[in-house]
Amino acid sequence: MDLSLLALSPPGWGGVLLAGLFSSLQLAIGGYLLGLVIGIGGASGKLYGGPIVRDLLEVYTTLVRAIPELVLILLLYYAGTDLVNQLMHLLGLPSMDISGLAAGIFVIGVVQGAYSTEVLRGAIKSIPAGQVEAARAYGMSPLMTLRRVTLPAMLPHAVPGLSNLWLIATKDTALLAVVGFSELTLVTRQAAGSTKHYMTFFLAAGALYLTVTLVSNVIIGMIEKRSRRGMVREA
Repeated sequence: MDLSLLALSPPGWGGVLLAGLFSSLQLAIGGYLLGLVIGIGGASGKLYGGPIVRDLLEVYTTLVRAIPELVLILLLYYAGTDLVNQLMHLLGLPSMDISGLAAGIFVIGVVQGAYSTEVLRGAIKSIPAGQVEAARAYGMSPLMTLRRVTLPAMLPHAVPGLSNLWLIATKDTALLAVVGFSELTLVTRQAAGSTKHYMTFFLAAGALYLTVTLVSNVIIGMIEKRSRRGMVREA
């Protein structure tokens, strides 16, 4: 194993791998946050929306969870960008040059949103009904109830599921290599193909993904501990 190939400056590829890791993190963070926003709206719609809203959300979550993620990524990446440009054409506007980063965040966000919807829906249903009823009795609006009662109360129940979704998001970024986005997996393949040192570069990429996971676990543990402050510990 030639570790000089991992040097940060040329002819080493270390800097290229770190740039790919940065792109992967941008995709993961952006897609995860978009999925979280979709999940909050989806969970609220499933619990409090009308029959049509609930049915549409059920179709969305069922389709996303049923279709393999690679197929969804290819479909959303190509069909989604084409649909946007067709819409711009119908409106008499010039076509948009959608960046790979924006398209990737959208794709991961849509996939994450379906899973976040179910995680958050389950977490909200875990809240004792008396807490929400008390908020209503105090005259809180639905938005204030959501912000001051529902979200804080559901957080301890949601953190384990949401933490798993974050780790899944970091792995899903590798699937965007199939559409040519220069994230960690793609640049690793390029480096390995150029030097023929496949073991060196794929072990390095695995170490980077592992580092992201370990750091994420530490941060998630801190968030989970903070979210459970004041809760009674089970014996």
